[in-house]
Amino acid sequence: MQVCAHLPPAGRDLRLDLFRGLANWAIFLDHIPHEVLSWVTSRHYGFSDAADMFVFISGYTAAFVFGRVMIERGYLAAVSRLLKRALELYAAHIMVVFVYIAVVASVSRGLNDPNDLDVFNVAAFINKPLWEFFQILALRYRPVNLDVLPLYILLMGTFAPALWLMVRKPTLALMGSIVVYLAARHFGWNLATSRVTVWYFNPFAWQLLFFLGAWIAVGGAEAAQSIVRTRTVFWLAIAYLVFAFVVTMANPSPQLGGLLPAWLLAPFDPNDKTNLAPYRIVHLLALAVVVTRFLPADSPILRLRSLVPLIKCGQNSLQVFCIGIVLSFCAHAAIELSLNALWVQIFAGTAGVLLMTMGAYYWTWSKQRGRMVLSATRLGDVA
Repeated sequence: MQVCAHLPPAGRDLRLDLFRGLANWAIFLDHIPHEVLSWVTSRHYGFSDAADMFVFISGYTAAFVFGRVMIERGYLAAVSRLLKRALELYAAHIMVVFVYIAVVASVSRGLNDPNDLDVFNVAAFINKPLWEFFQILALRYRPVNLDVLPLYILLMGTFAPALWLMVRKPTLALMGSIVVYLAARHFGWNLATSRVTVWYFNPFAWQLLFFLGAWIAVGGAEAAQSIVRTRTVFWLAIAYLVFAFVVTMANPSPQLGGLLPAWLLAPFDPNDKTNLAPYRIVHLLALAVVVTRFLPADSPILRLRSLVPLIKCGQNSLQVFCIGIVLSFCAHAAIELSLNALWVQIFAGTAGVLLMTMGAYYWTWSKQRGRMVLSATRLGDVA
């Protein structure tokens, strides 16, 4: 089959880095119970949240990067790069799981609070370490808040065959993804964990967001441009975002909820995150329509110095995510020890974001230094 993909121009799209960094900050804050700063994240004001954004952008980036490799260097080169990336993600996940378990266990014992071992699903590993060790390797066991990375690993590790079709028949690949999504929701497909439960992020459902991002990267955005750019679609997106805001604010509030009919609120309570409810997908796409209208790829806003920390975090997303996971429990322990003191919530959230940002700057410096050393070594060999 002939290649039909129309990839964006080569080079970084700073919007992807910006929103991936924003997603990492939001995931960190959302993982901290009783954290007042989490009220600035999107999950309180609409159906989708940072996880939806992260998976969607990951699909776009995967198709953009590895699709170009496939077109320019062939299928085997793209598969090799994809598997290498999946192994990097896998290694990072294994490492952060053990660090997280060690931190939770140490803090819980130090504070004489064994309840956290159960709350964060660490007691299972302590009770059966050898069994759960093998479950960790199989991605079947993970402590609380460590669900996004296994989903990402699985999607990247299985993306190669789909990418072959995506760069040749992108719409057909997307239709296949939609069929899997609908079948998973209808038949209840999911993967099992080691604790007689299922994956919190159902991969059969969440793959659709990944494929949507990939489809847009290989030409979907160009194909849908004439429709998406119309004023009708823009105002429909605005209307849906307002509706999602009202419903999301009303559901947990008896005062606001009483102003709206129960039949209107019922379909959205609870918000079906595990199986990726359709209204979450529509909400994310509505956000994408509005954001791309006001923030084109060449917008001078992306050059603002105030946004550089977020962009750096997006450019070092894996490292920042892993740091944020561990820091989220540390922040939780500090807040719990202070009996939910407001100043501790603000301090813990702010300190965590600063440490994540410092980690991003360090990794940027480390990569630049590595390139300089490599260049100097090559020049020395030539000399």
